[in-house]
Amino acid sequence: MESNFIKTIMEEDLKSGKVNEIVTRFPPEPSAYLHIGHARAIVMNFELANNFDGKTNLRFDDTNPSNEDKSFVEAIKRDIEWLGYKPAKVLFGSDYFDVSYKLAKKLIEKGLAYVCDLNADQMREYRGTLKTPGKESPYRKRSIEENLELFSQMKAGKFKDGEKTLRAKIDMASPNMNMRDPVIYRIMHIEHQNTGKDWCIYPMYDFAHPIQDALEGITHSLCSLEYDDHRVLYDWFVEKCEMEHVPHQYEFGRLNITNTIMSKRYLKMLVEANKVNGFDDPRMPTLAGLKRRGFTKESIKDFIISTGLSRVNSTVSSEMLENSLRNDLNYKVKRAHGVINPLKVTITNYPKDEIEWIEVPYNPQNEALGSRKIAFGKNVYIEREDFIEHKPNKKWKRLALGIEVRLMRAYFIKCNEVIKDKSGKIIELLCTYDPETKSGSGFKDRKPNGNIHFVEATTSKKANFNLFEPLLIDSDDKKDLFERLNPNSWLSSTGYIEKALENTKPEDKFQFIRKGYFTTDFESTKDNIIINRTVELKSRFK
Repeated sequence: MESNFIKTIMEEDLKSGKVNEIVTRFPPEPSAYLHIGHARAIVMNFELANNFDGKTNLRFDDTNPSNEDKSFVEAIKRDIEWLGYKPAKVLFGSDYFDVSYKLAKKLIEKGLAYVCDLNADQMREYRGTLKTPGKESPYRKRSIEENLELFSQMKAGKFKDGEKTLRAKIDMASPNMNMRDPVIYRIMHIEHQNTGKDWCIYPMYDFAHPIQDALEGITHSLCSLEYDDHRVLYDWFVEKCEMEHVPHQYEFGRLNITNTIMSKRYLKMLVEANKVNGFDDPRMPTLAGLKRRGFTKESIKDFIISTGLSRVNSTVSSEMLENSLRNDLNYKVKRAHGVINPLKVTITNYPKDEIEWIEVPYNPQNEALGSRKIAFGKNVYIEREDFIEHKPNKKWKRLALGIEVRLMRAYFIKCNEVIKDKSGKIIELLCTYDPETKSGSGFKDRKPNGNIHFVEATTSKKANFNLFEPLLIDSDDKKDLFERLNPNSWLSSTGYIEKALENTKPEDKFQFIRKGYFTTDFESTKDNIIINRTVELKSRFK
């Protein structure tokens, strides 16, 4: 990993003896699937720790049971494993509920926390603004004994949701709004995924997080820039709770990507409104969706690392992510023929029942991938977009009536007649081939008007192609999310792939020549081949 400001801090901390080992953590809330924005936090935490032979914990922030589900826990574990990382420990915020409760009582005993009866609206009013100080709660002067008793009753379930909270007693006039007596505990009568009905009070993230970092011996607690103003509160809790280990928080800028939804809340909205087919929909920027679409872990990690790490928020083009995939797959995958929108071609002068097999390398740039035989016969399919009835100009380098092109790795063909249905749609081309022009024969007498791919009709296999465009077509986040969705974000077609791919399995990846990089979908079977286009060879969307 190239140098960045956090890596420099870690180097200096190790050199000075401030820390003996780098220990980081990734603390996701199990309330949805992880997306490409989370990948930055994952990659940076693990890669930075690995760079210094340190370790990284996976700790689920399960302090809000109203949003959480075990299915999200398992999905997050799968994503991290898929990216190639193994946490030193897998932990849950709920593992620390007992100690968090004891530390909250300790703050009460020190006169640094109190039970408050203000509701959410009243608390907001008392909090003040950036320009005006807050007002102290009328319950702020409760005695230590009364606060301990009320907090015990909160734990015992004596009060309704929202009826009382436990707040830190700090400074209602602080210029930092986070220091104006923040809530430490709230009441939630909701069954927890891990602890069941054992608890009806749950710690707030700002309180639980620094405590958990301290208990786990985290040395560098990395978070996004939005928590910059929370750092003083983070340090306050560590100090006042008298934690033996003192962790430190470091903030880095968020990464935004054009035409990409980077809000977990918005992604949940799309799923719940059935605007997409779940969190692993190939159009979704979730790691599960990107994986299903065909992105590799190497391309995602390369993309994250290439964007760097700084103290400012940044926005990059989605083209950067696509290019990372193209660079990763260019030499790795087999190149084959696939026709997405087929047009039938009949070679009128080719023997009816004869099939010719032509040896072709899978990837001329990587001989290790071997070769296969492609078929040529009387009937083939070409891309419909590779034919136009009348050649419009000199720039047209594909097939047209009376024009000759080469079928890749095979022969020259010339279109002599166009067959249409009653509506005028072209349904078949009648062509002739020149047997003297076989690829590799050294034939140079004339130059074809282009070089197009094809599949032989009788040996090819039918396949269902899923073609994707950006989910968003409008970057104006002030507009309604659903109004910004691209109606053409998922298009499907039925086409054909060459015989060599007939046994393709889910997650197989290949380049269809001239069409892009593709992967076989999770739901694909031998009898129902489903193939997703991951990216085109060059992006059409900037």
